Amino acid sequence: MKKQWYVELFENYGQQYDKENFTQGTLGECDFIEQEVDFNKNLKILDVGCGTGRHAIELTKRGYSVTGVDLSESQLERAKQKAAEQKLAIKFIKADARNLPFENEFDLAIMLCEGGFPLMETDEMNFQILQSVAKSLKPKSKIIFTTLNGLFPLFHSVKDFLSQSTQEGNATYSENTFDLMTFRDFNVTTIADDNGKEMHLDCNERYYVPSEITWLLKSLGFTKVDIFGAKLGAYSRNDKLTTDDFEMLVIGEKG
Repeated sequence: MKKQWYVELFENYGQQYDKENFTQGTLGECDFIEQEVDFNKNLKILDVGCGTGRHAIELTKRGYSVTGVDLSESQLERAKQKAAEQKLAIKFIKADARNLPFENEFDLAIMLCEGGFPLMETDEMNFQILQSVAKSLKPKSKIIFTTLNGLFPLFHSVKDFLSQSTQEGNATYSENTFDLMTFRDFNVTTIADDNGKEMHLDCNERYYVPSEITWLLKSLGFTKVDIFGAKLGAYSRNDKLTTDDFEMLVIGEKG
């Protein structure tokens, strides 16, 4: 059985991943997270799709208790290596975001830079991620995540945006096709893995419009949902979502 593209992508991509331009906003993103939790270091944070642990590590350095989960062994090994180098004790767990082994354990869940959601191949699978995260959270908790803004491809070329924002040595994207019926972008992603091997992956990602996200979260018990534009390394409640935002920042508060 052929592996899904997001499994194959992250099999040997830990060090190269940390060089991608979209991973360079960690400090500013953690500044925003701290503001959202009112700098309460007694809270337990779940980092879903933690990748190489950049947010988990930075938040731990700032005094928070963080558990990171990811599907990729390669990403988790890189995360553990980085944490050990900085003498940080962080629990990193291999788990499928659709079936997390937690219930009513965390005060905040973060899922940033498409950490699982919305990479799944069906809408039902993406929803399972939100269900699983909601189950992992305590009452009166929060979820903060970014996802692809479905308003963007209605007004802009996804292919042009990705090619303009890619730096030398980063992943490249070609043969983009956006399906208006499913709000999915299909493309061929080309990367060089940690051994320098070039890979061409047939990828597709789901773009969501704000009303969909609001409905999905409210159906899971989130009583307040706020959505903003997501600027790399500079998340802010002052950034009203527009059609020019490639990603949106979602903040849900659980009742």
